[in-house]
Amino acid sequence: MERRSFLKKAAVGVVAGTVAAPAIVKAQAPAGLPNVSWRMAASWPKSLDTLYGGAEHIAKRVSDATGGKFNIKVFAAGEIVGGLQVLDAVQAGTVECGHTASYYYFGKDQTFAFGTSIPFGLNARQQYAWYYHAGGLELMREFYKDYNVVNILAGNTGCQMGGWFRKPIKSVADLKGLKFRIGGTGGTVLTRLGVVPQQIAAGDIYPALEKGTIDAAEWVGPYDDEKLGFYKVAKHYYYPGWWEGGPSTELLVGTKAWEALPKEYQAILEAACAEAYIWMVAKYDAVNPAALKRLLANGVILAPFPNDVMTACHKASEENYEEVASKNAKFRKVYEPWKKFRSEQVQWFSIAEGRFDSFMSAAERVSQQALKKK
Repeated sequence: MERRSFLKKAAVGVVAGTVAAPAIVKAQAPAGLPNVSWRMAASWPKSLDTLYGGAEHIAKRVSDATGGKFNIKVFAAGEIVGGLQVLDAVQAGTVECGHTASYYYFGKDQTFAFGTSIPFGLNARQQYAWYYHAGGLELMREFYKDYNVVNILAGNTGCQMGGWFRKPIKSVADLKGLKFRIGGTGGTVLTRLGVVPQQIAAGDIYPALEKGTIDAAEWVGPYDDEKLGFYKVAKHYYYPGWWEGGPSTELLVGTKAWEALPKEYQAILEAACAEAYIWMVAKYDAVNPAALKRLLANGVILAPFPNDVMTACHKASEENYEEVASKNAKFRKVYEPWKKFRSEQVQWFSIAEGRFDSFMSAAERVSQQALKKK
């Protein structure tokens, strides 16, 4: 009896210690560490509660983990700088950090786009795998050094939609002369097919589409696109966004601000960004299906890009990469190992994920048809 009583008490003690441990760590971790206040410029309006919410998530987790000693105040696009000027603000020291999509800055160097996504690139899981298990982080941090910035993956939207068009896209010929709002290197590729790309921040897209300044626009997917109201002025909704198979957002931190942080705060910030990556993917996966149903109920015409359009875009993408790599040593240094990793990932995903996903899609169609017959 005494032995059983001892074991019971010991077990209770272990459980209690396990439950209490996080609170103890939280209380003790900030001891002797300084109070730090940062400003974060985001590329997103507050209305986009998943992208902007990702930035807020990081700030909250950092504050929670440091007992309120490390605080980051988030500013939406336009409050300090425009949505496409976040990198410049971080470089200049106007803000300590920024939450953005690095491919917005491909005009400075196309290598920036690897931090978000390049056409026919990696999906969300593959992007994270490349960064943290295949040398991507080291390659990109070396590149960012020239801009006095430290980069951390801090979100991902998952594969995006192909955008909103006033007129249907039936062939490659329909792309010629099309004024299309598109971010990153997707526009560079489409230029080869006659498209006139326009890089416009989120809050300015709807007016441009409504006034006819542009003929088509892409953003993220059903949840965000519904909020931005594109379906009111363009009914043709295409998929997939082949230029963004798994685009990540990044937290860009000024090198001076990063190096001034205690190591404990650096680790906490990186952990918060990793959590935001998972949080954002999960949020979009959860809310996009219902949003798509609402859009379809509003008369949206959903369609895949024709195969000949996809094939032409893929060919143009590969030609673009080879051309840029031949002229840009920084791009080539990232692109060559990235390309090898992509090839291996495509082969692997086609075996397990691809077969599973295709079967599940077919099985769900059969189930839905059976329900309709009842």
